Amino acid sequence: MPTPVDTATASPPSTLLALAEGWRALVEASTLIPTLPILDRLPRGDGHPVYVLPGFMADSQSTGMLRRWLDRLGYNTIPWGFGRNLGPRGNLQARLTQTVANIARHYDQPVSLIGQSLGGVFAREIAKMLPNQVRQIITLGSPFGQTVSNGTYPAVLRLFELATGQTIDSLRSQLKDLPTPAPVPCTAIFSKTDGIAHWKTCIERDTPLTDNVEVVASHCGMGFNPAIYYVIADRLAQPHGRWRKFDRSSWRGLLYPQAVYAAAPSAEVTAAEAPA
Repeated sequence: MPTPVDTATASPPSTLLALAEGWRALVEASTLIPTLPILDRLPRGDGHPVYVLPGFMADSQSTGMLRRWLDRLGYNTIPWGFGRNLGPRGNLQARLTQTVANIARHYDQPVSLIGQSLGGVFAREIAKMLPNQVRQIITLGSPFGQTVSNGTYPAVLRLFELATGQTIDSLRSQLKDLPTPAPVPCTAIFSKTDGIAHWKTCIERDTPLTDNVEVVASHCGMGFNPAIYYVIADRLAQPHGRWRKFDRSSWRGLLYPQAVYAAAPSAEVTAAEAPA
């Protein structure tokens, strides 16, 4: 049985975890190269389009390794094409939604979305607007969950507010349904040792179309982590319309713990958060 988690108690990661992000990401990147011969033998893709969105302050170069590997597996990957991700400024969300609609039209089939951190937050909102054009979503350490105290490391949160020109509270008021899962298959990959976003803010509620896969990873290194690449290949290889939750049987249970899910909000909390 899946375990519900009270996400209201999430607090920012420790300073120790945050300071270790850099060297941990380098270690993860160094383990990717020797494992690529094995990863390249994972199930081949069916050629469907995969749109990859980078994290906050990153650009398409940060997802280059992942996209080249997915291309070798047989997918048609598309970089996000909007320069550095500086947050939801101006009409960016509308432009992203139109980009996904254009990709789906060009390939004449739904698009899979992979979003790292803030990129995953964008991906979920796109899928809510275009459920028929999105095949599935895979998020990597994306803090879309609602908490009483924000679960993002304070220095990164401050940088985010400076880049967007808005406080996190004002953004929350604009996106009241942010924690609500999109109406398409969603796999949230998270780490309890994430040094930027508390893991409780990165997990979905339990529905037939959601799954949360735990890995050992840093926040910044998720785009280079071999264990995450395996999950991504497994998710993308599923036939369209026959999505299933991640299989943790056999040896996978040693690497990927049983899923936990964000507890659904109580009636009292829902009423309190509802607009007057």
